[in-house]
Amino acid sequence: MQPVDFTTLTAACSELRAQWLPARLEQVYQRDRFTVSLALRTMKGRGWIDLSWHPVAARICVGDPPPRIPDTFTFSEQLRHQLSGLALVSIAPVSPWERVIDLQFAKRPGEPALWHLYAEIMGKYSNVILTAQDNLVVTCAHQVSAKQSTVRPIQTGQPYEMPPSLTDAVPSLSESQNRWQSRISLVPGQLKGNLLKNYRGLSKALIGSMIRSASLDPEQSTDSLNPHDWQQLFQRWLYWLQCLGNSKFHPSFTPEGYTVIDWPTPDVKETNPVNESNSPYPLQNPLPNSSVQEILNSYYTGEINQQLFAQLRHQLTQKLNSVLAKLRLKANTFKERLQQSADADTHKSQADLLMASLQHWEPGMKSISLPDFETEKPVAIPLNPEKNAVQNAQAIYKKHQKLKRARIAVEPLLAAVQEEIDYLEQVEVALSVLETYRNTQDLQTLAEIREELIQQKYLDVPDYRSTDKNAAIEFHRYQTPSGFELLIGRNNRQNDQLTFRTANDYDLWFHTLEIPGSHALLRLKPGTVAEETDLQFAADMTAYYSRARHSEQVPVVYTEPKYVYKPKGAKPGMVVYKQERIVWGRPQQAPA
Repeated sequence: MQPVDFTTLTAACSELRAQWLPARLEQVYQRDRFTVSLALRTMKGRGWIDLSWHPVAARICVGDPPPRIPDTFTFSEQLRHQLSGLALVSIAPVSPWERVIDLQFAKRPGEPALWHLYAEIMGKYSNVILTAQDNLVVTCAHQVSAKQSTVRPIQTGQPYEMPPSLTDAVPSLSESQNRWQSRISLVPGQLKGNLLKNYRGLSKALIGSMIRSASLDPEQSTDSLNPHDWQQLFQRWLYWLQCLGNSKFHPSFTPEGYTVIDWPTPDVKETNPVNESNSPYPLQNPLPNSSVQEILNSYYTGEINQQLFAQLRHQLTQKLNSVLAKLRLKANTFKERLQQSADADTHKSQADLLMASLQHWEPGMKSISLPDFETEKPVAIPLNPEKNAVQNAQAIYKKHQKLKRARIAVEPLLAAVQEEIDYLEQVEVALSVLETYRNTQDLQTLAEIREELIQQKYLDVPDYRSTDKNAAIEFHRYQTPSGFELLIGRNNRQNDQLTFRTANDYDLWFHTLEIPGSHALLRLKPGTVAEETDLQFAADMTAYYSRARHSEQVPVVYTEPKYVYKPKGAKPGMVVYKQERIVWGRPQQAPA
């Protein structure tokens, strides 16, 4: 993931100062362990600014409104207590070429700042620290004890200290090309590495894009550059510094991530870089109508969501596999016991034969062969030589009774285990469909599955926070050949919502026959009738969102929603139905 470097931070703060100063702080909300959001109101409107100290995604930018979930974090509560109602009057760098921003709060614009909220955007060392006018730390996102860092501990009640100063050279427009070139090439080495080592305020992403815009290879040696190459690279160096000085940024996405500078193309004959609207340098990948805030919010939200998606899906898949393996083992044990119980009647007939033929028993016999009552075929009966015939018969009768009792006891246990397996296989199908992250709905679907498993006691999460109950449910939506809408649930919560709240009397309900899968609903208006092509389309899609999605043909049932019921005490997504009809779905024909 591309970290926020000095250039990006400068661009973001430049926009924030232009659009959000001064502003009144109305609310503070902590989204997660690493991100707090400030609700600001200006004369032009209201918005949220995210301050994140995430180890790989630390940033400051305008973000989306937070979810409607209670905020239980202590850090945000302390910020609310001290800052609510105050005016944000400044967003200023604390020191040149440092990635530390001072957000200053006062009673009203023009008055001295009462509080300083320092946002340290420094990778894994990132932090957000609140101090009063006396510069004492009131609260911070995470405290750093003297044991953790002897260089710069951060403790409540202690004076706030700036991060250790950088020792590299400061980039300057006044530096000549000869001096700049000699500094970089003094010790021959990799071009990208030499730039990073000799100047502050740089990052791998910035240097990489700068070098590539000059048609050079970041990995090549400084010894391999000719005078023209050095001239091309120096022009871009000056271009970057002038963009910083004049706050002229043009954000855009790149194959590697994003950039806030559109470098001149190498084909243009260059003189001196300028920062005016009629710049002779054509821009690479221009992205009009996009701001730095939009680029940062979109990029980091997507990257973090993708990481969360992969972690959460792995966690849920591992838990499901573990629980299902145990349940299937238990089910097999019950089935074996039932199989043994099937021999109960055989034991009774053996005991009857033995009691009817006591005269054939002799002391010390280990087995006896007696003719069957009906077929007269010989039946071998094992005996205990230490017992007489009657005692052996009684022992066989007891075994018969034990097996009968076992059947009565085991059958409901097997049914309960099988019901649990069916439910978890339904959850497993919902997970199997979510193979990769595509959008925020995928992450919401996983969060709903996780919440469902917590509520069903399959997951134990001590610090569990419920998801937003008012969040809009986004079903899979498709259109049939005749133009009817087809809705498909993404998980069991959505399946129940679809079947028992969304459906009306005119719709048709679809589900794979005795195969775990999603519920589907074909929306029909009064007086309309679904054509065969519509039914086939709905069956194909229903089969695709089932456990049999890789099969050629899958039986799919459909009926009216009023004939679908949830048994008392049934788990989410589990239903029974009647008056169904069958159509064969073709999951391979489902549209991509």
